[in-house]
Amino acid sequence: MHHRCATGTGSKQDLPRLILVGNPNVGKSATFGALTGKYVTVSNYPGTTVEVAEGTALINRQKRLVVDTPGANSLVPMSEDEQVTRDILLEADSDIVIQVGDAKNIRRALVISTQLAEMELPFVLALNMADEARSRGIKIDLEAIRKALGVTVISTVASQRKGIDRLIASIATAKTSPHRIRFSRPIEKAIKEITELLGDNVRGSRGLALSILSGDESLIPWLYRNLSEDKVRQIEAVRENTQARYPQPLGYVINLQRLQALDRLLHTIQATEDVKADRAVQHPLKSLHPLVTLSVLGGMIFGLHMLTAINPVFALLALPLLILTLYMLGDWGMHPVLGIPVLLVVLYFTWVFVGSFGAGTAVDFLQDTVFGRLVNPASSWILKHVLPWELARELFIGDYGIVTMALTYAFAIVLPIVGTFFIAFGILEDSGYLPRLAVMVDRIFKRMGLNGKAVLPMILGLGCDTMATLTTRILDTKRERIIVTLLLALGVPCSAQLGVILGMLGAPGVPVSVAIIWAGVVLLILFKVGYLAGKLMPGEKTDFILEVPPIRMPQLENIVVKTLARIEWYVKEAVPLFVAGTLVLFISDKLHLLQAVQNLAAPLVQGFLGLPAKATEAFIVGFLRRDYGVAGFYQMSQAGELDLVQMLVGLVTVTLFIPCLANFLVIIKERGLKTAVYMSLFIIPYAFLIGGILNWVLRITGAYK
Repeated sequence: MHHRCATGTGSKQDLPRLILVGNPNVGKSATFGALTGKYVTVSNYPGTTVEVAEGTALINRQKRLVVDTPGANSLVPMSEDEQVTRDILLEADSDIVIQVGDAKNIRRALVISTQLAEMELPFVLALNMADEARSRGIKIDLEAIRKALGVTVISTVASQRKGIDRLIASIATAKTSPHRIRFSRPIEKAIKEITELLGDNVRGSRGLALSILSGDESLIPWLYRNLSEDKVRQIEAVRENTQARYPQPLGYVINLQRLQALDRLLHTIQATEDVKADRAVQHPLKSLHPLVTLSVLGGMIFGLHMLTAINPVFALLALPLLILTLYMLGDWGMHPVLGIPVLLVVLYFTWVFVGSFGAGTAVDFLQDTVFGRLVNPASSWILKHVLPWELARELFIGDYGIVTMALTYAFAIVLPIVGTFFIAFGILEDSGYLPRLAVMVDRIFKRMGLNGKAVLPMILGLGCDTMATLTTRILDTKRERIIVTLLLALGVPCSAQLGVILGMLGAPGVPVSVAIIWAGVVLLILFKVGYLAGKLMPGEKTDFILEVPPIRMPQLENIVVKTLARIEWYVKEAVPLFVAGTLVLFISDKLHLLQAVQNLAAPLVQGFLGLPAKATEAFIVGFLRRDYGVAGFYQMSQAGELDLVQMLVGLVTVTLFIPCLANFLVIIKERGLKTAVYMSLFIIPYAFLIGGILNWVLRITGAYK
């Protein structure tokens, strides 16, 4: 029953596997990157939407397929992610496991270790983030853990590649652990009876028996594939008889006894030491009064503002200031009061870096110099000598040409903006700030009646709404999944779209108040729609439990690799759609359909929204790619075709406008065609209604005259 969940070719699937297993947020992906040189190469595990990362590596002169499984708190699965991890291990043949554990929380790691021992899988334990454990005063006796588990234990700091060479060398000595937790007599008796029914040919029968006793229903298909129906009934009878001996659920009893045994073990392998002096050196601002610290931040903001006014290149300083703010003050990110100014400072530095440098200096260079003086003139000269047909030349270098519009938009306008945003977003990810932001804004989501986990898809939506829609599966009820899907489609800009928007809002001559009004209107609409949807759709509230990692200094290598991976995704996935959108405009223009649509939409776009007729094009192609639609507004703004009121109205409307084609298709897949159509029928008129009201308010108040 050996099965591969590989993503690549047949030769890749024939390789022996090295399986990375561990709790969430312990550095598995960093270890995976250190072993393979790749940050993520993912595909869905068969039959699920859970992603499994893979890559090849030369381990001790042997080529192996390295598999980064989803984070799991237990190998008795309580979620689809944990079930995928368990299934990969259940299907292991001659594979070796690297368990990545958090050196700061060995108790959690040992839960997985004991379960790997019960599954009789050869493994090596890598206690990662050892530097953070030391900074917290946690001293670990590695030799005591080795003796207790009977396997090799390595201390690592994967983000800095410390200990990775020793980890690779230890894979050759990986072996199964003889460690066994002794449970109460009735449970041990049941384990023995079930293992006898499973037979001698089943590896890890003790682990399977404990999973069955814990009530793991996901094992039922496996049991029927590998055992007779009579034996399956006998196994179920053993479980029911054992459950009758305990008033609590048997899974709870087994887990409690496991944790009690591990607590006894922990006393021999972990101690603390005083490192207060080290902490004071590492976090000097934390010892200051909050008001003093905020004053220092205010001074940095003022200084950066003055420098960028002298020369926009100084906007690059926003990047180290962002890192400094996150590292020194990231722990405040969960505070209900102090978290707000920290968030505002983080947003400001991101806005300056993306808006002033990305959309200013970088775009000007690529658009004016690279494309304006080199690429477009050269393409025009070549095509005039190669293509004798004017229509064919216009297809490439006309007003709606593939070179002059699609590639210019994609590489000269959007790429530098989203590239700088990818860098800033990578820093927010790598520092550990995003989970803190999720905890802080959880109170707002509770007012909508949502599960607090809804924060996570919303934050992921800032990266990609399409993938965020898939992650709504982590929510517990259908009601919550529908509401969050609606909010993602309505007003959460993806990274590419948000990058261009920040570029427009951060452009020279655009007041900060424009950005504040745009963000305020979008957030207000999201909250209002979410609140009303929560009231209209019945259902129960559920609890919010989130693992919050420590604040870390972002690692340059991680940021570079993640940014390059995202740019590669942008080039492969987004640029073809830019070309497709341009072809739609080109054909529509030649068939005079574009002018017809503009005339038809004139009362709405020009009259109600107060936008130029050309804005209709942005809305049309915005359905193919949200950032392409915003790029149209950016181009109009650069050409001086939009005043500040039109810029605000256009950005608010296009942000709230219908999601991109890819996201729309995923909504159909996840929620059904009927729900997707209903959402679209609500979002499109609602976006134009809000844009029209905003236009009326700004015009009647005389704002930005």
